[in-house]
Amino acid sequence: MDMGTAMDMGREALWMVLIISAPMMVIGLIVGLLVALFQAVTQLQEQTLHFVPKIVAMAIGAAVFVPWITAELIEYSRNLFAPPF
Repeated sequence: MDMGTAMDMGREALWMVLIISAPMMVIGLIVGLLVALFQAVTQLQEQTLHFVPKIVAMAIGAAVFVPWITAELIEYSRNLFAPPF
């Protein structure tokens, strides 16, 4: 394996990590912003109010996106281990 192929494989692996983690990060970002906005409006500074909704939303999001993530990883693995033609 030459250096170019190794660099391409590394780039593809990092891109796959970004793609499969993006839904969870977006869900966490949106829920975090909504909770922060709610806390700012109500002046309620409870720590559990900040973490519990994010954890619950991300767990629900993970349950929803598991089939898609699995399909993406299987396709990536097939392409990775396919013999070069």
